[in-house]
Amino acid sequence: MFMTISTTGTQERPATDLGFLLHKHPDRKQSFSTSHGTAHVLYPEASAERCTAALLLEVDPVALVRRGKGKGRGGSPDLALAQYVNDRPYAASSLLAVALSTVFKSALHGVCNARPERAEQPMPLRIEVPALPARGGAELVRELFAPLGWSTVEAVPVPLDAQFPEWGDSRYVQLTLEGELRLSDALRHLYVLLPVLDDSKHYWVSPDEVDKLLRAGEGWLAAHPGQKLITTRYLSRRWGLTRQATERLAVSLHNLARLADADDIAVEEIDNAVAQETETEERPTPLAEQRREAILGALRAAGAGRVLDLGCGQGQLVQALLKDAKFTEIVGVDVSVRALTIASRRLKLDRMGERQAERVSLLQGSLTYTDKRLTGYDAAVLSEVIEHLDLPRLPALEYAVFGSARPRTVIVTTPNVEYNVRWETLPAGHVRHGDHRFEWTREQFRDWAAKVAERHGYGVEFEPVGPDDPEVGPPTQMAVFTMVAPEEKNTENVKEAKVA
Repeated sequence: MFMTISTTGTQERPATDLGFLLHKHPDRKQSFSTSHGTAHVLYPEASAERCTAALLLEVDPVALVRRGKGKGRGGSPDLALAQYVNDRPYAASSLLAVALSTVFKSALHGVCNARPERAEQPMPLRIEVPALPARGGAELVRELFAPLGWSTVEAVPVPLDAQFPEWGDSRYVQLTLEGELRLSDALRHLYVLLPVLDDSKHYWVSPDEVDKLLRAGEGWLAAHPGQKLITTRYLSRRWGLTRQATERLAVSLHNLARLADADDIAVEEIDNAVAQETETEERPTPLAEQRREAILGALRAAGAGRVLDLGCGQGQLVQALLKDAKFTEIVGVDVSVRALTIASRRLKLDRMGERQAERVSLLQGSLTYTDKRLTGYDAAVLSEVIEHLDLPRLPALEYAVFGSARPRTVIVTTPNVEYNVRWETLPAGHVRHGDHRFEWTREQFRDWAAKVAERHGYGVEFEPVGPDDPEVGPPTQMAVFTMVAPEEKNTENVKEAKVA
């Protein structure tokens, strides 16, 4: 994991002042221990005209695995291959952001006793990060850095394999930033945006992360056009923390005081300018919450006690199921180790009482393969899962769930593509999530569900989730499959024979 910071100068204002600002002498190579390896600072070039400081982070893969396991029930699966085969030692991520804050702590805060005037002044900077994970692509990199005063934001996609260009680009870019900025501002941009672009953190996001974000984002985050995405990703989609950060980024008392002073009125008059009723307006229930309520209602109606959440993600539905004692056994299954780790932390499995812990378990597994551990349950839920599979893989999932596991009830939810025209922020022709392989119309979903039910001996009913638009239907469509008893199937066959 590697990055460089370069600047230019003159004999009067030498570029080697960079060493004072970073508190690292250009004539020495220095090493620092971090929680996941060793950080090295060295200077490939150091002259009055040009100076470059390089930060090299050597990640200890053993420490990475050990620290990533956690303790107790909340730890991630010990034998997960993803713990040993990943990009963490090579790609800029939260590991590098933490190393920045550790090694360049004083520079990050703009402290330089030897050259205080230089710390406060913009200087020509060039920052290069050879391998930056960018979930959202090169365009998102430019959208995040360009509003921050960088004159050049170059994000060149890294091909999957230069020998095989037809394979396309990877999710990594080679980043180059150039501009006249204070060094402390540049470092704070990187500290926040590296983990945001990677969309992952190597440590548990606790409430104090809000303070870290606001300190590093002071002066630029509140007005950034991508503020919502930045706060959401930096705080690992912990909605409570994101809401807290957003509220604290709103108009501050300092801004109110300045406005009051300019208009020669009292601060209270500005502060009360917003009508009180706006704070008591009823906010619409999020679609995800409506979806969970619909699923819980269907499970209760089916009399299910032992429930599988297939593709459980970060455990929101599992958490909701645990609140109802009627659900005596809940199993969350997901192929993603990271998702299961987040789910275990969300559920606080390591601190859960023994009786409650006996009701829930998290399993790693692929839904396109049969799994004997999943047989014998009352119900299974596939909530917003099928659209993440390539269409040729759907028959494998169908057999694994309906043919092998065969719960009495199966609940499937998926987006209704017809409703997409009602999302003002969704460009025409785009799916709702970058990982969706398809999104079906109501007719396509009903046709698929009917054929699945017929092949495996289930009946199926359909329910809308969310506002049921008279023209395009609901935003989410839900199918509830119920296993048909053998005698019922025979009766239906007899009826069909008589009709024939």
